[in-house]
Order: sequence, then C-alpha cells, then structure tokens
Amino acid sequence: MTMIRFKCLLITAVTCFVATSAFAQKKLSVVTTLTDLQQITQQIGGDKVEVISIATGYQNPHFVDPKPSHILKLAKADLFITSGLDLTTGWAPSLLASSRNSKIQSGSAGYVDTSVGVPLLNVPSSVSREQGDIHVFGNPHYWLDPFVGHIIAQNIYNGLIKLQPANKAYFAANLKAFNEALDAKIAGWKLKMKPFNGTKIVAFHDQWPYFETAFGLDIVAFLEPKPGIPPSPSQLAKVMNTMSSQSVSVIIMSPYEKADAANLVAGKVGGSVLHLATSVGAFREVKTYFDVFDYNVNLIVAALQKASH
Repeated sequence: MTMIRFKCLLITAVTCFVATSAFAQKKLSVVTTLTDLQQITQQIGGDKVEVISIATGYQNPHFVDPKPSHILKLAKADLFITSGLDLTTGWAPSLLASSRNSKIQSGSAGYVDTSVGVPLLNVPSSVSREQGDIHVFGNPHYWLDPFVGHIIAQNIYNGLIKLQPANKAYFAANLKAFNEALDAKIAGWKLKMKPFNGTKIVAFHDQWPYFETAFGLDIVAFLEPKPGIPPSPSQLAKVMNTMSSQSVSVIIMSPYEKADAANLVAGKVGGSVLHLATSVGAFREVKTYFDVFDYNVNLIVAALQKASH
C-alpha cells in the first residue's frame, strides 16, 4: 500500500513538473495597440513571446478600423498591451469587449497600460469643444521621448513576469540590455542635437511635446489653428509671419498628414518640410524603437545644418 501511494505521489509530482515546465516554455501571445510597444515587448520578451500590433506604424493611431481578424487575435491573446490614456479610445475598447477574453480585460493580469508612471505633458485644466481635439488626460504621444522608453519597458516587463514568473530572470536580463542600449543611444542623440538646443520650429499638429522636450527644440506655432482643425488661410498666413519674423526654417509633420499646406508655407518662407517617424514602421528603414529616433534626429540635424549655411 505504501509503495502504491509513493508511486502515485511520484507520478503526480512529475506531472506537475512537466505541466509547469510546459507553461514556462509556452510562448505568450501578446497583442499591442502600437508598433512601438510591439517592438519593445519583443526585445524584452525575446523568444518567450509572439507579438503583433493592431495599429501600423504609418497610420494615425487615433483612427484604426477594427477588423474581425483583430478580434480573433485578441480572443487568443495572453497579454494585451496598450498605450492607455485616450489615444485609442475610438477602437481599442470595442475590440477588447468583442474578444470576450477575460484574461486581457482592464484590471486583469493580462492587461498592461504603458502610460503608468509617465510624467504627462499638456494636461488640460479644463476641456471644451472650442479647444478642438483636446486630450483630457494629457498628450498621449509620450513614446516620442526616448527617456520614457524606460518606463514603457518597465511596465511591459511587469506584465510579462506576472504571467510567466518562471522566466523572470530571462526577462530581467533583456530589460537590462534594452535600458543600457537605450541610454547609450540617448547620449548619442543628445550629442547630435546639442548644437541646435533652443532652435525654433513649426509643427503641423500638437503631437510632439515629448520629442520637443527631450531634444531641446522649441515649437513656436502649429499649422492647425486648434488640434484636429484643418489649417485655414488666416492660420497659414499667421504661421508664415511667425516663421519669417523668428527665422524658423523647419516644419515637422507625421507620415499620415497631408503636406499641401506645409509645402505652401515652406515654399513662401524658404523653409523645409520634414516627415518624421511617429512610430516603428512609419518608413521602411524604421524597424526598431531606436530607429524612430535615429531617423528623426538625423533628418532634423541635416535640415538645420543646411539652413545655417
């Protein structure tokens, strides 16, 4: 009797060990709202994760058309990683609800909001329709400050170890490598931008405050009279006057914004229009989170160097 019980206990222990090992080795299925979050998750998760992004890198993340394929991917996901705030409120909540996946709903272990702990900029004291498309929680484009990349990575790491604590050491090593590489890249970017600290530029839309702050730029005007409101002739004339009077030579904009108005203004004042990468995948050569800043910093430095000669 004792031997039989011993064998049963041994079989149970082996079965539990195998099950635990299988779970530890199983790749986590991760869905992110943005390609930047996808790429950072891949760096930290390594071969323990399979990650897809719903939004592409070259589209406006505010406006993503929900598809049945998105719902299917969410239904099978172990982890959902979102930028949070109100960036994707037009589509992410409905997709989550439609997935009927209790594991990844807000408040669950499989839900990660990467905005947690981010020092937000442009937080409005009041909100009204007259202000245009105002973000009630603050500007949500925080990943465009590479320093914030550390906070994003930490939030993703926290989410991964909740689901796979057995792989904590592996994820921690990848997080450390990511942070060290990011710090080295930031030092290089800041060195390149140092000669242009305080340089005044113009932007099409107010989505660059984090980038502006990180690299010492000064956005003095926007082509949009108010966020989300198309440029009017009077607004364009006002921007032209600002650029001429303050010797501004550069207009920055995202890949998905129409350049007609920006080209018109730049042509009148002898400036240049730069289409910056807003996310991983915005352009063919922007394949990683680091590439976003390599691309943007190099483009801005080249334009400002040209303007100074």
